[in-house]
Amino acid sequence: MTIHLLRMAVGINSIAELINLQKRRRQTNPDSKLFNTTRNVPKRLDELLDGGSIYWVVKRLIRVRQEIISVSQEINNEGKKYCLIEIDPKQIRVEPRTQKPFQGWRYLNIEDAPGDIELRSSPEAELPEEMLIELKELGLM
Repeated sequence: MTIHLLRMAVGINSIAELINLQKRRRQTNPDSKLFNTTRNVPKRLDELLDGGSIYWVVKRLIRVRQEIISVSQEINNEGKKYCLIEIDPKQIRVEPRTQKPFQGWRYLNIEDAPGDIELRSSPEAELPEEMLIELKELGLM
């Protein structure tokens, strides 16, 4: 059964900023792969690799997801283990949903994950991010 990861985009103020950061990271990687680094390897690895995604929280809203391609464990220069999660560079916008802050990552069950939105027909796609956040906070969206 598929499961997803929920991850805070710390220091990121918009989806455009996340896209630009990831583009810069891919340019520094010789094979243009995109990785997200965490300290611990998720224990539910088989479920993540069965179609799971990372859902990104941007400014207290779950806004976008990226499919997980692979997960591996590496060792840094200091001899400490860390986890590399390879993700698809394609970002898929999802129905915005408020999310309280947390550290690290959390599992997100498939039934709790926000649905993908079709950008051409979505009113959320037309709103400025600041307005969207305020409407969500007021409970109007």
